[in-house]
Amino acid sequence: MVHSQISRMLIRKKSERPFAVTIPFPFSAIVGQTEMKQALLMVAVDPTLGGVLVFGDRGTGKSTAVRALANLLPAITTHAGCRYNCDTGSVAECCPVCNAKARPASIKVPTPVVDLPLGVTEDRLCGALDLEKALLSGERAFEPGLLARAHRGFLYIDEVNLLEDHLVDLLLDVAASGINVVEREGLSIRHPARFVLVGSGNPEEGELRPQLLDRFGLSVDVRSPQDIETRVEVVRRRDEYERNRAAFLQKWAAAEGKIRNRILAARKLLGEVEVEDKALTMAAHLCIRLGIDGMRGELTLMRAARAIAALEKRKLVVVKDIVEVAPLALRHRLRRDPLDEAGSSARVTRAVDEMINQTVGNA
Repeated sequence: MVHSQISRMLIRKKSERPFAVTIPFPFSAIVGQTEMKQALLMVAVDPTLGGVLVFGDRGTGKSTAVRALANLLPAITTHAGCRYNCDTGSVAECCPVCNAKARPASIKVPTPVVDLPLGVTEDRLCGALDLEKALLSGERAFEPGLLARAHRGFLYIDEVNLLEDHLVDLLLDVAASGINVVEREGLSIRHPARFVLVGSGNPEEGELRPQLLDRFGLSVDVRSPQDIETRVEVVRRRDEYERNRAAFLQKWAAAEGKIRNRILAARKLLGEVEVEDKALTMAAHLCIRLGIDGMRGELTLMRAARAIAALEKRKLVVVKDIVEVAPLALRHRLRRDPLDEAGSSARVTRAVDEMINQTVGNA
C-alpha cells in the first residue's frame, strides 16, 4: 500500500511539471456572451464580489473566458520557488521558501487559474503530508494542495453542481475565511487561500446546495447562439486561432490592451467610488420585494454596482447601476415559487420594472 501511494504521488508530481506556456484565446475575441464577460470583468476589478457562477450549455466558452481574463490581469509578484503564491509583502507562516533567512529573488508569475476536477480528494485540495519526504528521509513536511496554488488567482470548478458535499463544505469554509486550515497526520498548517471562485455547470444535471449558491456573488445564464451569423463567426475565429495562433493574437493585441488598461484603471478608481442613498434604498427595496434572505444581496448589489461604475470611469453609483446588476447579483438567491413559472431572471426584471413604475407613479 505504501509503495502504491508513493507511485501515485510521483506520477502526480511528474504530471505537474511545467509545460510550454500556451497563450489563451483572447478575451476580446470571444463572440457574444456579453453578460458572462461583464460579470468576469466585475470580479476582476473587485475580487471581494465572491466569484461567478455560470450555468448553461456546454461548449459556450465558459472555461475559455476564465483563462482569457486571467491572461489579461497583471502578473503577481512572489518569491522564486514559492508554492503558496505568497505576496512578497505578506508571506505564509508555513512557507519554507519565503520564511528562509536568505529569501530567493522576487519574480513575477501569471495570475494562476487552477482547475478543480470532480474526482479530487480532500488531501489534493487542501494539502497533506508529503509522503515522499516522510518515507525517504523521515522529514515531516507539508505538500500544498490546489487551494495553495489558486491563492491570488482563480479556482475554476466545471460541473460544480456535481461536486461532493464534503468538498462543498470545505470550499465554503475557505471561501468565507480566506484561510486554509489543515489538521491531520500530525500537521497543523494555516495558509492564505484567497481566490476568485468560478463555477460552471448544466442545471439539468443537478442543483447546487443553497449554501454554495449564496457564496457566489454573481450568476450568469449562458446559451448557445441561435443565429447563423454568430455561430459562423465563432467557428471562424476559433479556426483562425488554431491554424495561425501568433497572427491571431497579434490581430487582437490592441483590443486586449484596451481591456487590460480598463481593468487596471477601474481597480485604481474603485476605492474612490461612492454610492448615492437612492441607489442603496433601491437595493434594499428590491431585496425585500424578492424575499432575499440575509444581507448578502444588498452587499453584492452595492459592490457589483461600484465595479460597474469604476469600469465606466465614474465615481458615483446611481440607481441605474443597481438596475443593471440586479439580475447578475440576485437571480441565484431567489426562493423557489411553485406558483410562478417565470424563470429567476424574469422575476428579477419584473420586480425592477414594478419598482421603477411605482417610483414614476409617485413622482
